[in-house]
Amino acid sequence: MNSQDVLVDLATEVLACRACEVAGYLTHANPIRPALLDNPRIVLIGQAPGAITDRKGYHFAGPAGTFLSTWLDRAGFPPGYFRSLVYLTSLTRCFPGKSVSGNGDRVPSAAEVALCRHFLNAELLAINPRLILLIGKMAIDAFLGKHPLAETVGKIFVIDGRNYLPLPHASGVSRWLNAADNKALLDQAINELSRLRVELCLAP
Repeated sequence: MNSQDVLVDLATEVLACRACEVAGYLTHANPIRPALLDNPRIVLIGQAPGAITDRKGYHFAGPAGTFLSTWLDRAGFPPGYFRSLVYLTSLTRCFPGKSVSGNGDRVPSAAEVALCRHFLNAELLAINPRLILLIGKMAIDAFLGKHPLAETVGKIFVIDGRNYLPLPHASGVSRWLNAADNKALLDQAINELSRLRVELCLAP
């Protein structure tokens, strides 16, 4: 079975999954179907679908998708690259709901992430991406271990031959980017992304 067939079958499995609902973590599971791309060059991993994604049914449908697309534009990628050649996915596949405080979305538990991890592992195995973008601290921690964002954003990490580039949360409401030093780290990360675009032949 080729990688495209694997991803088609995986998308069907994702849509059918009700594991978090059965386990009692969600009252209603609504897993987001992965987009099927012909030849993804990059895998982008976020934390979890947001409310807009939950409603529209595709990954990064809200402001985060707009910001991420802009960051790729800044790194020199051609128009439309974000949706056509970046495989968009996340640690968990269902909107976790709003936080108890009402301030932002609820952070998925470690148990929820564990229930979804086999999907992510299968995607990475099938695609074998040249570059993985880790969006937000939760995704970064899941692959690089727990570190302050300031110690990871702006750097490239090579693990088992794969390039990982951490980026801050891209919702547009991240207070982390209010600090000038952190904005400079984002600029550094985008410069690294631009370098990898050429070095890894990521753009057509």
